[in-house]
Amino acid sequence: MQLKGLVRFFTILLIVYSVYQLSFTWFVRGHEKKMEAKAQNFVRVNNPTPQQKFPNNKDSQEIYQESLDKVYQERLKRLLDSTKDVTVSYGITGAISYQKAKEEELNLGLDLQGGMNVTMEVEMTGLLKNLANNSKDPTFLKAIDQADKRKANSDANFVNLFADEYEKLNPNGRLASLFATGSLAKINLQSSNAQVKTYLNEQAREAFQSTYKILTRRIDQFGVAQPNINPDESRGIITIELPGIQDKERVRKLLQSSANLQFWEAYKLEELAQGLQQADAIFDNFIKGVSPDTTKVDTSIATTVVDTTGDNPFGGTATADTSKKADTGLAKGLGTGTGNNDQKRSLFEYLRPDQRNNSIVGYVELKDTGSVKQYVNAPELKKFFPPDVWFVYGMSERTNKKIFPLYAIKTNGREAPPIEGDVVKTAAQDFDQSKGGQPVVSMEMTTIGAKKWGDITERSAKNRTPIAIVLDGVVYSAPIAEGRLGDRSQITGNFTVEEAQDLANILKIGKLSAPAKIVQEQQVGPTLGKQAIEAGMLAFGISFLVIFLLMLVYYNTSGWVANIALILNLLFTIGVLAGLGATLTAPGIAGLVLTIGMAVDTNVIIYERIKEELTKGKGYIPAINEGYRRSLPPVLDGHVTTLLTAIILFYFGLGPVKGFATTQILGIILSLFCGILVSRWITDWFTSKKRHLEYFTPLSRKLFQHANFKFIEFRKIAYIISFIVLGLGIATYFNGFDYGVEFEGGRSYTVRFDKKVDVEKSAKTYRRPSRVKTPRSRLLAMQLHLKSQRLI
Repeated sequence: MQLKGLVRFFTILLIVYSVYQLSFTWFVRGHEKKMEAKAQNFVRVNNPTPQQKFPNNKDSQEIYQESLDKVYQERLKRLLDSTKDVTVSYGITGAISYQKAKEEELNLGLDLQGGMNVTMEVEMTGLLKNLANNSKDPTFLKAIDQADKRKANSDANFVNLFADEYEKLNPNGRLASLFATGSLAKINLQSSNAQVKTYLNEQAREAFQSTYKILTRRIDQFGVAQPNINPDESRGIITIELPGIQDKERVRKLLQSSANLQFWEAYKLEELAQGLQQADAIFDNFIKGVSPDTTKVDTSIATTVVDTTGDNPFGGTATADTSKKADTGLAKGLGTGTGNNDQKRSLFEYLRPDQRNNSIVGYVELKDTGSVKQYVNAPELKKFFPPDVWFVYGMSERTNKKIFPLYAIKTNGREAPPIEGDVVKTAAQDFDQSKGGQPVVSMEMTTIGAKKWGDITERSAKNRTPIAIVLDGVVYSAPIAEGRLGDRSQITGNFTVEEAQDLANILKIGKLSAPAKIVQEQQVGPTLGKQAIEAGMLAFGISFLVIFLLMLVYYNTSGWVANIALILNLLFTIGVLAGLGATLTAPGIAGLVLTIGMAVDTNVIIYERIKEELTKGKGYIPAINEGYRRSLPPVLDGHVTTLLTAIILFYFGLGPVKGFATTQILGIILSLFCGILVSRWITDWFTSKKRHLEYFTPLSRKLFQHANFKFIEFRKIAYIISFIVLGLGIATYFNGFDYGVEFEGGRSYTVRFDKKVDVEKSAKTYRRPSRVKTPRSRLLAMQLHLKSQRLI
């Protein structure tokens, strides 16, 4: 065999790579089990069991258990968030944190771990109406309605559909008359319909990208480590997979909510400095569950000399009387600092003020964001701050994505902000030539908005008060006005061009009524996902064991070579899947099972050819060489044809089909490598040691020894059967198919019962249940696919 060294090198490389990639999953699972144990212990120590709290009331026990489960989930999420930077392994680049390992672990699909699959369509009707200044032109409104109806059954661009409908209704009409006024001179009344369509498509593209970015940031709030977000700009849809998410209503509400753009005045750091110092003075006692005597707190602040080397970044000192003990339940669960019980804890371990930026209260690391938010909102500490303060995080730092600024919004006791996003007429990224071409954001407001904007900017300029621009509870910028501003103004800052474009898009999206809507969703519970894993692994294990034993029984010691190649093939397939960031689904497990058969099939073809050569009397080494040489063409033919089919499935398929095709493609390629090259290398290694592998067993030597199948003699019967089957297939095609919900629409339900029921009697409740399954467990699961919701 030629190139033995190269085959050996790639084999060892793939082994190391696969083990390394799968080790992330191992370490992540180990860390999460530790956190689960801590969360369970926390719930057990701080809460009575349902039986203890409600000894003789099962209904109350169940309700109480649900509340305990929520406490457990919240505690687990908090522990996992606070340990994102904890080292769980070591790699080539050094220490690997839990967050990094989580991003690199083997992805499991929704069907294996549960979660939600949501398809969202970006709403373009609101965009066009806003660009046309909410025109009441009946032709315009009818064109939008007609385009909306056509969009339901078309993948065409919505703007083009609208333009086509408008031109049909008004052949001589000009689109410029509708959109020129609000276009900031990008088009005028003399612009052609083609130019207006280009402008509208640009606006639609910006709106789509902005909506995609906002959805991405909203999804981050779910705490999903590996969300899958696939935008399809040509069709105007965004497909979102949220593994592990079970709160369906929260997902729907957050994803479909309108962009909530608000303008608030914010507190300056110097206005909160005394409160921060007082809170820090009792922080150690607060964490330890001690109720301090606040009358002894020294609230002096050094205003001339700032010492940032100690615990207090403002300078000065603060003391607290720790003589009073109290059981503060919140404080019990909040401690996540690095200090031990004997070391004094400081609020400024987590919240780091920077007096160079008076608009920001302080900077917080990603792992501490949840803790700090709870600390500053705890009654024991919040009493030191103004009663109308609202603490809000901003965007992560440009140079460090793990550092977030904390702002203090001044609400003045109101829930509604002084200005909301609906007063913004338009916004765009621009350059300030007076400041050397610095990127800025130009903004135009309505008449009503301009009056409010003038008042708030006048106070900002006079008192040097930041104006926080908040979208969905996140501060995107907090500029300080240079003077009273009118309907046209500029927002300046240390922006890059991209940041200025993002802020402009955010300001524009703030006035859209419905940026996206859910058009399809699917939810998989964790229990069903667990059952899918168990069922898939059971099928995988049985098939692997049967084939493993069969190779030994039928091919003697050479069967071990085939089994080694089979094990390596599976290891490489799963390892490469993990390395590529692909997702393993239930159909993917089916693909692995099929890969087992194809991997062994390669060795079967080779070994049968070797056995034929040995039976003819050839020597051992010539028989092996001849067997591998003559087996190569049929092996390649079989694998290439299957590979082409898998590539087509991958290209055109979605969801489960794509998951199956991904595993199949990798399995086929690696099957060729392991079945031909690795098995030949192992065989040659044995040969070089003067040890021959056996290809016969007593069973395989006798089996099919005198086989005589008269295929040609019965060809006429085979022809007749083939034509009958062909005719039935053609007749079935013309008769039509009974489409499932994937093609015809409707709803898919999984109905579960706590005990066995009469399947036939239950099925009669529905008109056309397409499938009823009864597992071997006591629980019965009926999967009912109801077309067009035809439910009695």
